[in-house]
Amino acid sequence: MRQLFRLPRTLGRRNDHGSLVAIAPSRAAIPSPTPTPGRAAARFLPGALALLALAAACDPPAPPAPTIAIDSAGVRIVTSDPIGSTASCTLSPEPIFSIGDSEDDDNQWFSSVRGVGRLSDGSVAVADRASAEVRIFAPDGSHLLSMGRHGEGPGEFQDPFVLWALPGDTLWVGDYRPWRYVVFTREGEWVRNVALDPMYPNPSRGGGVLDNGVSVNALDKSARARDFAARDTLVVEAHDRDGRRIGVLARLPARTMGRATDTDAYNYYISPYFDSRAEVDARERAIALAHTSTAEVRLFDEEFRLRSIVRWEVPNQEVTAADLRTWREEYVIRRNTGSNVWDDDFDGPMISSQRPVADVMPVLSSVLVGRDGRLWVRPYRRPGGDATRWMAFAREGEFLCHLERLPPGSNFDVWEFGADYALGLRTSDLGVETVLVHALHGPGEGDGEANAAEGESR
Repeated sequence: MRQLFRLPRTLGRRNDHGSLVAIAPSRAAIPSPTPTPGRAAARFLPGALALLALAAACDPPAPPAPTIAIDSAGVRIVTSDPIGSTASCTLSPEPIFSIGDSEDDDNQWFSSVRGVGRLSDGSVAVADRASAEVRIFAPDGSHLLSMGRHGEGPGEFQDPFVLWALPGDTLWVGDYRPWRYVVFTREGEWVRNVALDPMYPNPSRGGGVLDNGVSVNALDKSARARDFAARDTLVVEAHDRDGRRIGVLARLPARTMGRATDTDAYNYYISPYFDSRAEVDARERAIALAHTSTAEVRLFDEEFRLRSIVRWEVPNQEVTAADLRTWREEYVIRRNTGSNVWDDDFDGPMISSQRPVADVMPVLSSVLVGRDGRLWVRPYRRPGGDATRWMAFAREGEFLCHLERLPPGSNFDVWEFGADYALGLRTSDLGVETVLVHALHGPGEGDGEANAAEGESR
């Protein structure tokens, strides 16, 4: 495995899994990986995870938001080689919990699931957008209670978006406009609304709610000229349990946007093919910051201390003409399948030869902090390739396993990882949504081994 950065010999060691572990000196500058040809050729976006500095033009309006001082003393830098590892985690072939397809219970029909969360007794909470309800289902799938409805009063939603289950099974449900959190007890009793100060007119672009009630929220700051020449900025902020802004945690490069050509659509902006973006997730006692251009995730604790930097080696991500051609072909098929309806004004520019193309593909597509503190990273899928496997890392940064895929046609999209389960959504070709929980097994554990063997045969 290539070492992607150089540290004093006394500060680095290899653990039993072959990961390179480095302990940074107090207040040290944290080195960024230097790409090398071949496997590590994904281009590092300069400053993609610089935590406290971007151009002043991207600062919020006066009065300026305070910046959170980041304590990086003793940060662990761990570099792994997942490609060379055969360690696998598996999901149970059949779900251990399933709701959404019972014709005998109207509560099991969802119009648009916007959030899910598992409670301490195995019950599952589901936020449904159209009904503006949060419904709780017992471990056997039976409906227990519902909370919320459309409105602007106590315990009512304008547009429920996502949810988090905190200790004691307190539910924090995102709602907008403006962006706020509506808090309920496990029994469905409304507790309070938490509005952000200053106000967010639109939903947060990432983040979450920590166990201590601190929320991490993100908003886009558009580049002054959206002409594909400059990136937008994602401003990541922390707010206390009453919604007051604590300060800015990070400013990260976001999308590169520009006006679409060859369309009659008014003010239609798109990003280049294979554009990268910032990713933010927060849960339990951890905050994860990443940029999809870089094989790196920075993990902070609930007191905003930088605890670890997780890095891994990746294959060559250079964009080829074949990649571009395959992406366009897949897009056309996807937009003409099921309930989708092709629209020349909006879909045409997406496959246009006038649309700019990034030099390299993203390295990752999403990041999730597990309920048990593990970090889960979903690699980016190259056009024409198989669905990628989630990668699990320990809270200290070491690579743990690849999550083997379920059989083709399962269409299971993970929204939440626990110590021994994965909770998510399956959407049929007709748009029917089913909420599922699969048992999660570590390497060599449980009945998921049959699933892994099945995956190896494909």
